[in-house]
Amino acid sequence: MPTVRTRVKICGITRPADAQAAVAAGADALGLVFHPPSPRAIDPQQAAEIARGLPAFVTLVGLFVDAQPKNIERTLRQVPLQALQFHGSESPDFCARFPLPYLKALRLGTAPGALQGPALAAQIEAHSAANAILLDTHSPTAPGGTGETFDWDLVPRTPRPLILAGGLTATNVTQAIRRTAPYAVDVSGGVESTPGCKDPAKLNAFLQAVRRADER
Repeated sequence: MPTVRTRVKICGITRPADAQAAVAAGADALGLVFHPPSPRAIDPQQAAEIARGLPAFVTLVGLFVDAQPKNIERTLRQVPLQALQFHGSESPDFCARFPLPYLKALRLGTAPGALQGPALAAQIEAHSAANAILLDTHSPTAPGGTGETFDWDLVPRTPRPLILAGGLTATNVTQAIRRTAPYAVDVSGGVESTPGCKDPAKLNAFLQAVRRADER
């Protein structure tokens, strides 16, 4: 039996059937995107419908990108979210102003604007109130969901819980976990048939690959 279990978050859920398939595959958390430019964006009414069908002990995470506080608060009144994920340039004070635990996404890489080394460490320290830090691939054109990996050697050594994202699939997630030993992994496009539509076979293959990494 594995001594450590890597948690799994399936992000970009857009349909109740996809939520059920992710839960059946073994997902610990589901991400709902409230960022209109995203092809996986949904509105609070759709999110509430997805939430109604979820069993206990599955965490529902709302993803926002530099959203207005009033929009986040309105969503919280309509959707029973259990955590927030901030994927933009939100300050620590902004993230902490809402009455839910939060995850802060940081974008890694070597291109201008990407985080690594001391700059990355400073951002992790600044978000000391975050329940976890999500590490994603930097892109100059999108805040996430690019389907591209980053150099896993950039993952820092830190006692903080880290969630690894960015281009993960059933093909590479076992290696990614063995290389970086994250608290959790986050996947969206890597388990889809088309953007926003999850594929049950890919979901199952991804979860199985995670478990293989844990069994080592």
